[in-house]
Amino acid sequence: MAKFERTKPHVNIGTIGHVDHGKTTLTAAITKALALRGKAQRMNYEDIDNAPEEKARGIT
Repeated sequence: MAKFERTKPHVNIGTIGHVDHGKTTLTAAITKALALRGKAQRMNYEDIDNAPEEKARGIT
């Protein structure tokens, strides 16, 4: 059986939900949990919520 080798340096996370139902909070919590395990860079809520991509699409 072949062994899986991760070659991508990142993983994209997408969340779908209604306005003000905690999508950004969930994403921040996921990155915190992964960062504690040394598998991701932690993103604060404010960093995610104020991302240029969010502003460009009129999300925040």
